[in-house]
Amino acid sequence: MKKSTKSHQEIRKEEIINACIELYKTLSFKDITIKDIAEYTTFSRPSIYNYFETKEEIFLSIFQKEYELWKLDLDKIAKKKEKLTNNQFAKQLAKTLENRFMLLKLLSMNQYDMEEHSRLERLIEFKIAYGSSMEALANALKRAFPNYTKLQCEKFIYVFMPFMIGIYPYAFVTEKQNKAFEKSGIKFKNHTVSELACNAILKILENE
Repeated sequence: MKKSTKSHQEIRKEEIINACIELYKTLSFKDITIKDIAEYTTFSRPSIYNYFETKEEIFLSIFQKEYELWKLDLDKIAKKKEKLTNNQFAKQLAKTLENRFMLLKLLSMNQYDMEEHSRLERLIEFKIAYGSSMEALANALKRAFPNYTKLQCEKFIYVFMPFMIGIYPYAFVTEKQNKAFEKSGIKFKNHTVSELACNAILKILENE
């Protein structure tokens, strides 16, 4: 069977997205420009507008890709045959977020800007990926806890997913922020993504 190959347009879009990801490692969302992104690609700035109308659309595509990758990890939980204890499920779900650094970072910053300054068709593509991840999380819950009702799954999802917005600022504290905590007399304890997520998941499950 002949393997499908990526179209020229898909390759160009990926190059733009990857350039933006590289810049986002060292620059803030507001400081990155289309010009900066173009300098990391093999084509000119005007060419980028053939694929994305705004910087926000590029970031929204990164966001979409992150949700799609997260869904794949959630699907692995849903495919498990055995029931899971609360602790086992919490650890497995928390683990799916360990490699989703970019998803957590984007969740904590500028989502409204990305959505507001993107075309409707781009926003729909993003929402489909977001919805698929919610469905995958529901499937993982149903597999782990077969007796869960639809309402219980919805309650978990609408507590946990908003909680995810706050993970990044607590798990990735800068040197400057640590100095500010120290100078202000606040004893701040660093936690990993897994620790934060696992503790929250267990709390939510305990209330079910």
